[in-house]
Amino acid sequence: MQEAQPRGLSRRRVEQLLLKTKSHRSAASRIDTLSHHFLGYRYKANPLIGSFNTPEVFTASLSGFDCVTYVEIILALARASTPDEFTQRLQRIRYEDGRIEWTRRNHYMTGWIRNNTRGGVVRLISMPPKATVTRSRVLNLLPGLPPKRIRVKCIPKSDIHRIERSLETGDLIFFASTRKNLDIFHCGIIVRNGTTLLMRHASRSRGLVVEQNLNEFLKANRMAGVIVVRPI
Repeated sequence: MQEAQPRGLSRRRVEQLLLKTKSHRSAASRIDTLSHHFLGYRYKANPLIGSFNTPEVFTASLSGFDCVTYVEIILALARASTPDEFTQRLQRIRYEDGRIEWTRRNHYMTGWIRNNTRGGVVRLISMPPKATVTRSRVLNLLPGLPPKRIRVKCIPKSDIHRIERSLETGDLIFFASTRKNLDIFHCGIIVRNGTTLLMRHASRSRGLVVEQNLNEFLKANRMAGVIVVRPI
């Protein structure tokens, strides 16, 4: 796997962020601190560089995010102790086998979940079998990638109450789309405040990284269900 310094990265800022979590022993507490730090940062649509006819450029801007890059940056920071380790972690999280190629980027989030589960970055939380549903999808939104037929196993919105007690700060939540050609339409980071579940995410509609009551988001959006993974 080739390793590269990502475009737009400030090593000094990474060092400062890592210093904030140096004494934190758990991944959850590091994710909590880091995700809170970026609240109020701007939403940036299409922050990555590359396409089927444009060379892929490994980037790591800390000034703006979409929902995926927000999660990726936080997760890579939480798993690193030096700037070099951060870039290595981010590369492995973003790309299948860590290879910086557009075709290897985890464009669809079911692939992101699968590859990062295999890579030991996250694990699926246990879901009650009777609470899950499986949806068939044909992923064909991206020119240059062949259509891919998949099955998405998720918990319907009406049954999320079955897993609420098991959700913890630092868990990553993915929202399954109702569209037949898309798997996941959004993602965020769970924060537990007593019995209340919050979500930190880069919100396109608000134009910022925000903290929002999870139930508020669920009520406001149509979805096929949710998938939750826990960083290791």
